[in-house]
Amino acid sequence: MRSARMDEFVEQVRSQSDILRVVQSYVPLKRKGNRYWGCCPFHHENTPSFSVVPDKGFFYCFGCHAGGNVFKFLSLIENVSYFEAIKLQAEKLGIPLPERQQSPQEIARQREISDLRKVNEMARDFFHNCLTMTRMGETGRAYFAGRDISPETIKEFRLGYAPNAWDKLSVAFQKRGVKQELLLASGLAVQRSHGSGLYDRFRNRVVIPIADERGRVVGFGGRVLDASTPKYLNTPETILFNKRRILFGLDRSHRAIQEQGYAIVVEGYMDAISVFGAGIHNVVASLGTSFTTDHCKLLLRYASEIYFCYDSDEAGQNATIRALSILRDTGAVVRVIVVPDGKDPDEYIRRHGADAFRQLVRQALPLVEYRLQYVLKHVDYSTLEGKVKALHAMLPVLGSIREPAIRSEYSKKLAQTLLLDEGVVRDELQRYARKPEGDPAVLEHAPIRQAVKQQDGAVRRAGRIIIHMVWQDLSLLQHVISVLPLTGINDTVQREILLFLQDLSSRGEAPDDVTAAEHLSEDAAAELSRALIEDLGGRVDTEAYNDSLKVLRKAYLNALFLEHSRRADEYIQAGNHAYVEELHEVMKIKNEMDGL
Repeated sequence: MRSARMDEFVEQVRSQSDILRVVQSYVPLKRKGNRYWGCCPFHHENTPSFSVVPDKGFFYCFGCHAGGNVFKFLSLIENVSYFEAIKLQAEKLGIPLPERQQSPQEIARQREISDLRKVNEMARDFFHNCLTMTRMGETGRAYFAGRDISPETIKEFRLGYAPNAWDKLSVAFQKRGVKQELLLASGLAVQRSHGSGLYDRFRNRVVIPIADERGRVVGFGGRVLDASTPKYLNTPETILFNKRRILFGLDRSHRAIQEQGYAIVVEGYMDAISVFGAGIHNVVASLGTSFTTDHCKLLLRYASEIYFCYDSDEAGQNATIRALSILRDTGAVVRVIVVPDGKDPDEYIRRHGADAFRQLVRQALPLVEYRLQYVLKHVDYSTLEGKVKALHAMLPVLGSIREPAIRSEYSKKLAQTLLLDEGVVRDELQRYARKPEGDPAVLEHAPIRQAVKQQDGAVRRAGRIIIHMVWQDLSLLQHVISVLPLTGINDTVQREILLFLQDLSSRGEAPDDVTAAEHLSEDAAAELSRALIEDLGGRVDTEAYNDSLKVLRKAYLNALFLEHSRRADEYIQAGNHAYVEELHEVMKIKNEMDGL
């Protein structure tokens, strides 16, 4: 049972949440009257059927029939539970979660997380001090100077240096009371394979602290200063550190991303540091060439445009195309920054300066155009084999274009360039679109829901209008009940909603989206959203209400007519004189139906 403090917390989060602002951080919307429309983020579609009505606080998709309040939207889009969505929104708004009684396991886990954060902060300061305040750090300082990383940038990112010694950090931390178990759990130390004791994971490397979105250190990246391997070394997976969910630099760049309206994604932290140091602050790094759905969700909270600036080699190319498959159904605008001569952003900025890189950003290409240029440059399409190879290389990108007109134009352009029949390109594109569901790429980025065709007649539409009116004025419910009992409503979902409203009315409580989400089934919550979002068919409130009540009353009477007729037939066949009373009811009902 929920406490009063928790109810107050949920209400505080709800009252400070703007559903329009939240949804628009994920979905581009256009205003039409008092509604906002866009392509649904939960299923594939080209024509917008997803609607938000801010003054009602609800969203609804007429294609897949997802609906609910702001927390339901977050739970679907972030793939978390309803209450996790509330906590996520509270964290964004800076509203603290009320304390509650925790289990021993929860207390132990929270203590471990707190201890890991403390030891990571200690390690960050240790590496930074080694770099900036000791003779050991001279090689690290020389490395950063050689890459034009300024002292200001070193201080901004708290860059550091791991001494060229086996256990400098481990010994120092154990002397300060840090247990071996914590050094191992944090990934800062490794158990010796022979004998007891630990050795430091990071040795003779420049060290880059990696923080989460809120600026809390979750891990480290280390780069060698010589020809040793591996060139880059990251903290292993821990409770705090998961590369799939971390974007390096987002803690510093999210405000700039919001202000600029787009994020620049580079491959590694050194590229991000270089770009940031050049004064371009809306930059993040995906810690390698793996851009994930979690990364996508993080960025779409701040901007709807994402510019990729991966290396121009084959690995960077493949990573850019993989990123497209993740972004294809998000509505995000994707562009690619082309760095000449196969250089990475860091090298380009050092050689040509920040202004030259800004010019590359302004010249960023739409992803389709970029991929087309790349394919035509790297594939010899003078032969039939080459034409087929180029066509297949373009199919994933062409298939990702939502707008039929744009997809058609690019298909036509590709056909003309490759000297192929336009019909061949269209056929190959259709064949690609019919990929088997077992394809791993399709499974990874499958839509959350599917479009569903629902039976929707006049009676169901009338029921939604009654729900709409009663939600706005609970006193109308008594009039509805006087016309037909709620148990006489044949639609089980609509009956559930009206019985819920009746229960609220009996307790003298007003309906709200949070209470509805907690007490209604998922189907009922979606139907309620639709009832509140749909217009009244051009009629004024009173006319729509009266017309709908007549429709429901007639449906109720028709059901009674059929039931009493059935009973009369049974009694006649059994020789039971009760059939006279049933026929009397049948005539009574028919007269009323004729009057309606």
